Amino acid sequence: MTAEIRQAVPADARALAELRWEFRSGKTPPTETHEAFVDRCATWMSLELARGAWRAWVAAQDGRIVGQIWLQVLSKLPNPADELEQHAYISNVYVTPSARGGIGTRLLRTALDWARSNRIDRVVLWPTARSRTMYERHGFRANGDVLELISSSSSSTRQ
Repeated sequence: MTAEIRQAVPADARALAELRWEFRSGKTPPTETHEAFVDRCATWMSLELARGAWRAWVAAQDGRIVGQIWLQVLSKLPNPADELEQHAYISNVYVTPSARGGIGTRLLRTALDWARSNRIDRVVLWPTARSRTMYERHGFRANGDVLELISSSSSSTRQ
């Protein structure tokens, strides 16, 4: 079955929050109820999509959202050299298990095409072990130049 790939809109937020719950609660035991999380996440997603701070694309089959990818543009300081002045961060790439088989790749291609057409210098993400090969097939490589500081109150299982 073919999925339609389209840009997410604020009205998609509840369905996207449900997918986020499915994705993350399967990796780490939740610390809040399903209903509380979905309400909080849907509010956040709707607001971020409306203000354009994040972009997201969805895969829909028979009118039901079965996959998503999120991208946030990070502005760099202006540079006097010929250098692109934006980075992008990709997160929350998820396709329901029953719909897998190419949809994740199509979502990724859509986001990367958008990044190229919007003069993004570098795209970063934190892959899961399962998704790493998909990203590598699209040119992603580990880069030893990046340093990170993880807050002592953070979990290393985020994405």
